[in-house]
Amino acid sequence: MDQSIALGVLCVGVGGLAAQWIAWRFRLPAIVLLFAVGLAVGPGFQLLHPTASLGRFLQPAVGLAVAIVVFEGGLGLEFSELRAAGEGVLRLTAVALPINWLLGSAAAHWIGGLGWGASALFGAITVVTGPTVVLPLLRHTRLQRRAASFLKWEAIVNDPVGAVLATLVLQALLAGRGHVAVFAGDLALRMALALALSAALGIGLAFAIRFAFLHDHVPERLKTPMLLVAAATVYAVANLVLEGAGLAAATVLGIALTNLRVPGLAELRRFKESLVVLIVSGLFILLTADLSRATLVSLSWPVGALTLAVLFLVRPAAIWLATLGSALTFAERALAAWVAPRGIVAAAVAGVAGLKLQGAGYRGSELIVPCVFSVIAATMVLHGFTLRPLARRLKLTLSNQPGLAVLGAADWTADLCACLHAAGLPVLLIDTTPAKLTPAREAGVPVLRAEMLSDSGMEALDLRPVDYLIATTNDPVYNGLVCTRLAPELGRERVFQVSPGSRRLDERRGMSRESRGKVLGEVSWDVSLFAELYADGFRFRMTTGETGIDDMRVLSVGEEGELTIFSAESDAEAAEGDRVLVFAAPVAASHQALVNLVEA
Repeated sequence: MDQSIALGVLCVGVGGLAAQWIAWRFRLPAIVLLFAVGLAVGPGFQLLHPTASLGRFLQPAVGLAVAIVVFEGGLGLEFSELRAAGEGVLRLTAVALPINWLLGSAAAHWIGGLGWGASALFGAITVVTGPTVVLPLLRHTRLQRRAASFLKWEAIVNDPVGAVLATLVLQALLAGRGHVAVFAGDLALRMALALALSAALGIGLAFAIRFAFLHDHVPERLKTPMLLVAAATVYAVANLVLEGAGLAAATVLGIALTNLRVPGLAELRRFKESLVVLIVSGLFILLTADLSRATLVSLSWPVGALTLAVLFLVRPAAIWLATLGSALTFAERALAAWVAPRGIVAAAVAGVAGLKLQGAGYRGSELIVPCVFSVIAATMVLHGFTLRPLARRLKLTLSNQPGLAVLGAADWTADLCACLHAAGLPVLLIDTTPAKLTPAREAGVPVLRAEMLSDSGMEALDLRPVDYLIATTNDPVYNGLVCTRLAPELGRERVFQVSPGSRRLDERRGMSRESRGKVLGEVSWDVSLFAELYADGFRFRMTTGETGIDDMRVLSVGEEGELTIFSAESDAEAAEGDRVLVFAAPVAASHQALVNLVEA
């Protein structure tokens, strides 16, 4: 293997995954660490030279990778979210975007010192808030669903629209049609035609895929490859008509597929999450490493002043103007006004468009790349580290403590949830029968009536602060199905079910580990045992001292609220000082058992 290729794999692959793991382990924004890795291996130690190594293939590869990312983002945009967030999404996408462009262009001219042509291009490039940055930040921050929907929809929708806008502005400038008063109508018409073409391609292909899948014209093993190829196809075809329109087509395809309820998307969702992690890691490191030291040196005071203006003047003014008279709360408007990290699309478009405009002789065009880079760096670092504390201060986050969902209402699970609720832990009891939920509801425990294998049940669960699941229904197969469905969202090590019995746990003849959750407690702790012991007087209680020899230790809560659920399939133990939840006999019964033991 060529040494440069081997070095690239090490820097991008190992460096990217290491950054992602460190971010997960220490609760840091992964994007900031990826950005730092790119700076280190690129302009820092000059280990990577992406343009020199890949040449003219770099930009097409970046574009295709971004198309996969926005396609994946589109798969997460369900119209059901628009019931509560529709007006805000419309304001942030259709109204705020042109205001951002106009204000950004004015700031680039009067503060950054760029000519009007270069300023118009800078403003068009910086209207986007990249999903490659926003989506990881949203996973890092436990935002309320409505506030998260605003930022997610804006990022995924504005990203391709901004790319089309930047392309049209560049084409108008290169053709000598840079006067806004004369060509604004032409620009708007071409933008509408490009977006209409993208929508037609995406929606048309989505219907064709749905027909093929529903009528069993595609084998299961080809469904996921076909969907990925479809995203790449609409991207390439739309780009043949207008550069930048491909991202819009890929986004529309993803949105259409998920809202048409096309079967076969579950497998793609599991695969694309891992794929997108690798793509995002690689893209950020490659594009950051591609920056030259000359670009970093050209970061002057005017560039810094323009960056501050974009952060503290342009974005806040655009959001507040766009949301005047809307139903958005003050906290939601403040969060949207501050959080607008730019990402890969802005960097990729700036690298190509800046050079073309500089070749055409437009004043200040040589500053487009350093200006855009400065905005990307500042927004990633500042927004990456401030999103969570700001959202907490604005009271737009879910509980900071990990939440537990218990599936299956019964007397003993109601007692379990009541004990945890009294201890101050976020807990949710789920069942499909209202009467079974009544005792827990009367005890003040949050409850949810929903079928967890339905789309509406999953949507309802998204609104709750749930990090762990314990399935406790009488049907072990159903428990396993729910754990399997929630495993990609919560993590396979965070979904538990009451023991289905030793026979069902047999490694060869029993339920596969891939088809069930981890066993709660010991293998002998099945539903019947919990019900019988509860009838005999056993109850759940939280203790910080020594537990009795007969006490069934279920979980522990750390000093900072971290949750540990005990299982025979793991070696997790309570740390010193942890509170431990036990299922134990009444004190009187325990005392009588001790007396009997002494007398014997």
